[in-house]
Amino acid sequence: METQRTERRPTPPSGWYPFAGTMFILVGAVNALQGLIAIFKDDYFAVTKGGLLFLDFAAWGWFWLVVGVLDVLVGFAILAARTWGRVVGIILLMLNVIVQFAFIAAFPIWTIAAIALNITIIFALMKPLDAYGQARYQ
Repeated sequence: METQRTERRPTPPSGWYPFAGTMFILVGAVNALQGLIAIFKDDYFAVTKGGLLFLDFAAWGWFWLVVGVLDVLVGFAILAARTWGRVVGIILLMLNVIVQFAFIAAFPIWTIAAIALNITIIFALMKPLDAYGQARYQ
């Protein structure tokens, strides 16, 4: 009697988890782009008095450029199902929700949409990996 040995490979998580990683990469790219715009074209974000809480757009731009690059790296870590990616991702998203309130007077619709997206991604990252079918094998 011959026993056939099959190699079992875990499938990557599906559903909300890849959505969270992909959105992290997308949001990181947008954050980095906004940072570059603020660094090189500081009048682009000029808003009427009281619109933004930042005085120095170059510093604001460097901040968002660094955050954007970090977001992209964390997004790839989330797609690779790394625990540190989930933890850092949740922390970054919580901080981003707080920071978004600085822009609510200048960009109310964008800010509300960004906050809602951040909370959705937090929801996706808070679910245990087992809930995504990590134990399934091909």
